[in-house]
Amino acid sequence: MTAQLPYLDWAREVFDIEMRAVAEVAAGLDDTFNQAVRTILQSSGRVVITGMGKSGHIGRKIAASLASTGTPSFFIHPGEAAHGDLGMIVDGDVVLALSNSGENDEILAIIPAIKRKNVSLICVTAKADSTMARHADIHLRARVSQEACPHGLAPTSSTTAVLVLGDALMVALLRARAFTPDDFALSHPAGSLGKRLLLTVRDLMHQGGDLPLVSEATGLQDAIVTMSEKALGMLVVTDADGRLSGVFTDGDLRRLFQKHDRIGGLVMADIMHRNPHTLAADKLAVEALKIMQETKINGLIVADDAGRPIGALNMQDLLQARIV
Repeated sequence: MTAQLPYLDWAREVFDIEMRAVAEVAAGLDDTFNQAVRTILQSSGRVVITGMGKSGHIGRKIAASLASTGTPSFFIHPGEAAHGDLGMIVDGDVVLALSNSGENDEILAIIPAIKRKNVSLICVTAKADSTMARHADIHLRARVSQEACPHGLAPTSSTTAVLVLGDALMVALLRARAFTPDDFALSHPAGSLGKRLLLTVRDLMHQGGDLPLVSEATGLQDAIVTMSEKALGMLVVTDADGRLSGVFTDGDLRRLFQKHDRIGGLVMADIMHRNPHTLAADKLAVEALKIMQETKINGLIVADDAGRPIGALNMQDLLQARIV
């Protein structure tokens, strides 16, 4: 029989090492981080991120995160930059260069050209005495004591720490700019994120002739017909003045048949739930989802300021709209 290898132990060791690495970089943060944030906030241009190899992959993610949260940003490959793409960097930009060693040849080759432009250079390296650190306007140190790779060769802890540092920059800038969920949605109009943040209850609710309205005096048989026709799995019950007084669901109907042998003569006022959950039409659809999940219900009634029902929606509506 083949011996069981300690895969889980190896995995947990990676987590432990990389969590310690992130904590090390966090502990080393100082006022240079504040300087980096202020420099980016005060710049009139974009944040241009560059890095080779694994640092380049991390740089692309940081650029994408910044761009989607209110800080115009893009990634430029340092090798391509040396062959014409430096023209993409213009006065007022901030260049964020990533290299663990701080001695990457491709980045060092373009630093003189960057220095001739009216841009700020922020370098992220592990070594305060590296060439990149010495030439940087601002140096952010991201030093880790151990890579998760058992040979200490594959960038693991070091790239994770820089990724988190990039997220820290992004969040600091986002909060400093008072970037809102609506702003975020404008950067993601075609995706589920945009839908979650932009769709309101009014966009999804059933209203008018589609609203399953019955009065308190409606008999159970007629109410069942209305529930079946409207297919929302619920009935919205109103009083004599048209104000919301209760709700009755298909679950309530099943439980009613389980508890009673004879249900003739029952009206909605006898069996409805009073004080149902409601929300306003201008609330975000994601807020309706939160209420349904927290209260473990499948439908909500939309009421106006006077307490009159104007709409209803259920979990299926949220599913179809890709809110869930």
